Amino acid sequence: MPQTDPKPSLLPAGWRRRAARLPIHLFRMGLGPVFGKRLLLLHHTGRATGLDRRVVVEVVAHDPADGSWTVASGFGPRSDWYLNLRAEPKTVIQFGNRHHAVTAYFLTPDDGAEIMARYGRRHPRTARRLCAFFDLAADGSESAFRDAGSAIPFVQLDDAGPRSF
Repeated sequence: MPQTDPKPSLLPAGWRRRAARLPIHLFRMGLGPVFGKRLLLLHHTGRATGLDRRVVVEVVAHDPADGSWTVASGFGPRSDWYLNLRAEPKTVIQFGNRHHAVTAYFLTPDDGAEIMARYGRRHPRTARRLCAFFDLAADGSESAFRDAGSAIPFVQLDDAGPRSF
């Protein structure tokens, strides 16, 4: 008897998938700045196919002085982009209309707890909604955000210098 996941996939399908991928097309049309500092376009190489892939992810934290962006794998460690970065951590992101060569570093659960606590202080409503969406404690307390953050895989993308295309 085939084994099935006890929980259905949270990944969008049908028209929801097309709507979720719309920001990719907007970035490709040069409209990246409309997302401000909240989203970036992440290029990644398919670990099985070797093909160029793209996904738009939310920026949880950005340090312009350091040239680093922190993003979360909201769908967990089995997300394709997350697994692809594990296989090939050197990649390119588009932030606004600028491209940056970056290297992905995978943060510890303790780091994730601290990041989520800070995010919860800056964006309490959004943080509670995200926690609820992923069936994580969503009472809005700092300890709940820390618990959630330790369960979410976070990736820091460090800039290796601006890249021109």
